[in-house]
Amino acid sequence: MLLAERLGGAAMLLNLLLATQVVSAFEPISVAIAIGAASALTGYLSYTDFFCRFAECCSAKHPLNASALKLDLEEKLFGQHLATEVILKALTGFRNNKNPKKPLTLSLHGWAGTGKNFVSQIVAEHLHSKGLKSNFVHLFVSTLHFPHEQKIKLYQDQLQKWIRGNVSACASSIFIFDEMDKLHPGIIDAIKPFLDYYEQVDGVSYRKAIFIFLSNAGGDLITKTALEFWRAGKKREDIQLKDLEPVLSVGVFNNKHSGLWHSGLIDRNLIDYFIPFLPLEYRHVKMCVRAEMKARGSATDEDVVTRVADEMTFYPKEEKIYSDKGCKTVQARLDFH
Repeated sequence: MLLAERLGGAAMLLNLLLATQVVSAFEPISVAIAIGAASALTGYLSYTDFFCRFAECCSAKHPLNASALKLDLEEKLFGQHLATEVILKALTGFRNNKNPKKPLTLSLHGWAGTGKNFVSQIVAEHLHSKGLKSNFVHLFVSTLHFPHEQKIKLYQDQLQKWIRGNVSACASSIFIFDEMDKLHPGIIDAIKPFLDYYEQVDGVSYRKAIFIFLSNAGGDLITKTALEFWRAGKKREDIQLKDLEPVLSVGVFNNKHSGLWHSGLIDRNLIDYFIPFLPLEYRHVKMCVRAEMKARGSATDEDVVTRVADEMTFYPKEEKIYSDKGCKTVQARLDFH
């Protein structure tokens, strides 16, 4: 009897919802009326629970699946043991903390093609179901959104308003800043109050938001350390965060082309982790080719894998250890085979 009643209530709800679509597909007010009417009869369905099945909702309380994130990073990110370890620990610790004292702020550094953008995509997908397409994930590209040096004050104001409005709508919003090394100095300091240890700023709490900076700045410092380890006969996996993080933070602080030149974000220790992305070796490029072939639904052809990897250029001039474009051009090169 109870099951029949619930099925009847569900059918009534479906009919009411279909009626509301005549005006607008899942228009919130109409849906609320329909769900409210059905809920009054069935007593088991809430507006929020149902609405979030059809429209994206802020997932501030959605738990992070650390095991799935770990598996994704280990299987899809090649040659980056430091990034995998630090990002996993940082995100897990942050999302498990019910009362963080500040937003999580990560600064990812390394040459192009080493996986920085790819990692930001993985992070977004694990925190919001729609990933980079989510209404709660915001991507800023320096050359696109902040191109003119003479408009720094305007950009600062716009950036503050955008972040304030979106965090007000979703506390667990993610903000990704790409091409930080092309960002005009001073712009990023506009968000300093939001990254600091304040409970609220103008009535808004930013403590559950995540900020991710992507930059080529510091790539030379990372390569220098990796090369020193290689020449000393040490494995790249022996490189630890402490070998690079202090050098990176000082290096980008003093680099006029880092986007963080003399930034208060570094001066006030508001960036939680400087994460180095190591230059990729020949074997890592081959891993990228195999992964791309798999993504395309193609069988792995080792002859093609080798030919694509052999087409890449490597440095330094003498040793030729690291791919100068990482895996950035693998997709385009694979199209020719």
